[in-house]
Amino acid sequence: MDTLYRAYAEQLYYYLQKLSGSPSVAEDLVQETFVRATISLHEWKDNSSARAWLYKVARNAYLDTWRKKQKWQWVPFLQRDEMVSPYGIPEIEYEKKQNHQLVEELFSLLPEQYRSVLYLREIENYSYEEIAEVLEMNEGQVKITIHRARKRLQDLGEREEKKYE
Repeated sequence: MDTLYRAYAEQLYYYLQKLSGSPSVAEDLVQETFVRATISLHEWKDNSSARAWLYKVARNAYLDTWRKKQKWQWVPFLQRDEMVSPYGIPEIEYEKKQNHQLVEELFSLLPEQYRSVLYLREIENYSYEEIAEVLEMNEGQVKITIHRARKRLQDLGEREEKKYE
């Protein structure tokens, strides 16, 4: 388990921070994830991905915590430490920041399942198979859900754009 912790704790922390919106909650959930993983190690199949299995355990730990609190927050998944233009032009920097904030706001309006599949696919670069394993879906459902999530995000963006026409 120590090897798995060293390999995946940091990735799980970022994933859980994005879901929970809180660094301290994410730290607690990483610990909870590895406690649960240790307890249920016998359920892990050696032929399945350790990473996908741990993400599944982490997601379940998060959902259990969320259900208890019934409070949803999403920290912007696109947050970056720096957004620097190669040219350093203030107008470009401002526009990038505005676009960044808009995407974050629109993303937060998506249902949890859509946020999860998009995060795993676009940010973590998970394969459809890995997402299916983490979210307990079949690959066809994953592809459909990703398509619908992207479509919903696009629709939200178009509605927002019409407000300013």
